[in-house]
Amino acid sequence: MAVEVAVDPGLRGASASLEALVEDRVASRIFAHDASLWGTAAAEEAAIRLGWTDVAATAERLIPEIESLRAALGDAGVDRFVLCGMGGSSLAPAVIARWAGVELSMIDSTHPDVVRRALSGDLARTAVVVSSKSGGTIETRSHLAAFEDAFRVAGIEPAERVIIVTDPGSPLDEESRAAGRRVFTADPNVGGRFSALTAFGLVPSGLAGVDLRRLVSDADDVRTSVSADDSENPALRLASAIYAGLPRRFVLAVGEAASASWGLGRWIEQLVAESTGKDGQGVLPISLDAGAPEFAHVPESVLTVGLAGEHSGGQGASIEVAGTLGAQLLVWEVATAVLGRLMGIDPFNQPDVESAKVAARTALDGDASSDDAGPAELRGAAGARLLAVPAEVEVEDTAALVTRLRDAAADAGYLSLQSYLDPHGEEVEPLSHLRDRLAAVLGLPVALGWGPSYLHSTGQLHKGGPAAAVFLQLTAEAVESLPIPGSDRGFDALITAQARGDRSVLAERGRPVFALACPDPAATVRALSEALDALDS
Repeated sequence: MAVEVAVDPGLRGASASLEALVEDRVASRIFAHDASLWGTAAAEEAAIRLGWTDVAATAERLIPEIESLRAALGDAGVDRFVLCGMGGSSLAPAVIARWAGVELSMIDSTHPDVVRRALSGDLARTAVVVSSKSGGTIETRSHLAAFEDAFRVAGIEPAERVIIVTDPGSPLDEESRAAGRRVFTADPNVGGRFSALTAFGLVPSGLAGVDLRRLVSDADDVRTSVSADDSENPALRLASAIYAGLPRRFVLAVGEAASASWGLGRWIEQLVAESTGKDGQGVLPISLDAGAPEFAHVPESVLTVGLAGEHSGGQGASIEVAGTLGAQLLVWEVATAVLGRLMGIDPFNQPDVESAKVAARTALDGDASSDDAGPAELRGAAGARLLAVPAEVEVEDTAALVTRLRDAAADAGYLSLQSYLDPHGEEVEPLSHLRDRLAAVLGLPVALGWGPSYLHSTGQLHKGGPAAAVFLQLTAEAVESLPIPGSDRGFDALITAQARGDRSVLAERGRPVFALACPDPAATVRALSEALDALDS
């Protein structure tokens, strides 16, 4: 099935951009690995980042190896698979597994309760896939240390249960081969967010039981159409439509029809935001439920996007994209690269991601909680303490906090709700409600990001994209510690340092940040929702 892209005729400028892309032969040049498409400054990076256009042959060689390993593990009684990975190393496999209806547990958090829960599973039935392109991702290395220690305690040889996916020659590659672990190396000429159809996407999902041949075949079926210099090219149509909304409508409110309830929107968040969010520009996709306020009353900064697994139409979105998962993965990758061309930016680098990592390491090497000891409780917030507010802003209680949020958001394009909490804890439902209330009361799109996962997804755009956001960060206090084997710090210290590091970088860049440390996160979140209700009454 071909991918269909339906565009609202009212999106002025889309046709002109589409004609220019066809005339400049952008599609065919991408598949010819023409690194000059994004300008001289980007050429060096682009030259080593276009391997994702040629994945079918590599996948054909890789799939039998994955199937053989799955069979061997099955013979050993292993039927539970846990993926440890951040950003592109985890988002694509999660979507693929959901599409196929198979179970793949995923850890992309450093919250102690998340890690503790994963370790408490039946290790006799468990194999762990550790995915890191660089081989040095601190979250993933910490997860690896925790699982290897747990396997040893259980009397299981870790090398028999740990599978590594990384770039050839990375520190993790060399260390793992020496330790006797099974290693799959990916194409180094593919960036992490474009790696859905490489080893990073295929190994964990294939081990979990996904029909990889069908997935890759669906992608390969649209390769001819997305590489064609033709106005019917779905990737060119999609990129032109998104570009037509810029710079005013830079937020994509992404909804999924029942025929495409795969969680694809979360993968699109990282792909597009991290690729475009730089040099003060950017496109921010936000994956939303069908009933989100952003669809009922579309904010000025929003362009609506509907995803479907069947024929497009009927969702009422400005842009509607329909097709099989494999096909949509490739279409969105091509469209994102094309969007970089239209915007005049390098879609393959991420210049602002490292800043938060450096700040987190600094906080972790020092006392990650040293700036958290002094602030007094915020009245009416269930014991939460206010860690940060924008300069010259005074906040004494929840009513004042939501009022100041509203004031700060008056000229903003979106609000980023950053949750360094347990993504499977009791606060999930009230946090989802808070997100909806913020969107409805403030009249803004609200991006809910779980820390530290979003640092590897939309974090680049928050720091390098349009200076048009307000940030509300929530962290947990009194979390039961969990040691990181081989380190003198635990997961609790790590997640605290990551939250502190990110808000410090945001503040340094002039972004308005409100931050709360919550001893009872669910109660604090409910209190904030109640304050919003009062503000709106």
